[in-house]
Amino acid sequence: MNVFDFITQDELDDLPEDNEQAFSIFVRHAQRRLREATEHLDGRDENEWREIREARYGFTNVILAAAKRLHIDTFKDIDVPRISKFDDDDYRQLIADLDHYMTQLAIDTSFRSRRDSTLIPANSKDRIRSHLHHLKQAISDANLTDAKKDTLLKKVAEFEAALEKNRLNLMAVARVTIEILSVPGALWSSYEVVHKLVWNINQTVAEAKVEDDERRKLPAVPKPFALIPPRAAETEPRKGGFSRELDDDIPF
Repeated sequence: MNVFDFITQDELDDLPEDNEQAFSIFVRHAQRRLREATEHLDGRDENEWREIREARYGFTNVILAAAKRLHIDTFKDIDVPRISKFDDDDYRQLIADLDHYMTQLAIDTSFRSRRDSTLIPANSKDRIRSHLHHLKQAISDANLTDAKKDTLLKKVAEFEAALEKNRLNLMAVARVTIEILSVPGALWSSYEVVHKLVWNINQTVAEAKVEDDERRKLPAVPKPFALIPPRAAETEPRKGGFSRELDDDIPF
């Protein structure tokens, strides 16, 4: 299997610019495609086991290539095992290392997501919903093309969906604000009303964010989190595959 068996060009184009986030999404796509390609195969059958092994080798090759390109320190110095030397231990070790890395990244991402989002109290949500209702009416009454109205109403609908989640992503607020305020004032039946509605929504969210941060006592400047490798640095570089454990019979 090659790279495009594990991820499509569109999925590659949609990867975020942040290297760690891009690697995380790349891995999830590749793991899903690997599972889809092998879950129907019977490992007890020699031919089907060979297919599974080749798929796992392709996965290993692609993941390590992505890690090198995205400068993921945990994996970027690991050489791809030679095909003749690749075995089940190599694959299981890679999966274990990926799980170790992805667990830390998922937790780190959750912490960062909280900083870029906020809890909205029920009464504040009701106030925002009221503002959105009037905002949709203002869009319908505006001197805009039907296509532009549909675009703006879609943005408002996306914001309403985001509002129903446990935490509101602040980017959702920014997107709807930019879309609404980019429309020239002369095209609104009442620009002052629209501006006031948008301002009230932003103020309500800002107040909720301040309360949320104070409740969780976040530091003013978050310290970057360093992802830790699954094992201490080895004395010899890995060449031709993953390191092997010392023979259990050696007492020292």
